[in-house]
Amino acid sequence: MSDVLAANRDALIAAARTAMGTAYAPYSGFHVGAALLFDDGAIVTGANFENASYGLSLCAETVACSIAAHGGRRGGLLAVAVLGGMQGRVDAAISPCGRCRQILNELAALGGTDPLVLCVGERDVVEMRLSVLLPNAFGPANLA
Repeated sequence: MSDVLAANRDALIAAARTAMGTAYAPYSGFHVGAALLFDDGAIVTGANFENASYGLSLCAETVACSIAAHGGRRGGLLAVAVLGGMQGRVDAAISPCGRCRQILNELAALGGTDPLVLCVGERDVVEMRLSVLLPNAFGPANLA
């Protein structure tokens, strides 16, 4: 674990929890918060934003990646924390969906990192590298 991650792990999880409180999930009732930690200690958050046309909904991780990119971040992704549950209640740990794994992979590839993903539950945190969640990922190198 990097020094930056060790120093900011609790703050990263707290930021994801705070972000979950801003979720817009009137259809599923499943609120999700995500927080991204960068190598300079910056934390960028996002929450899910649902749409009546379900396919147009945005996941928390995608929102956070979009905010990070809009802010000029093109590398240095060290870790991601994600948590969620019905009506904002966290029970079991959840992991990023397949689409979000791909979005996170693209952001991580810009800096050549393999971020640690913290899947936060009520009583535990499951940690694994993005490359474990998305082995043999399709990315920019596949288009060269």
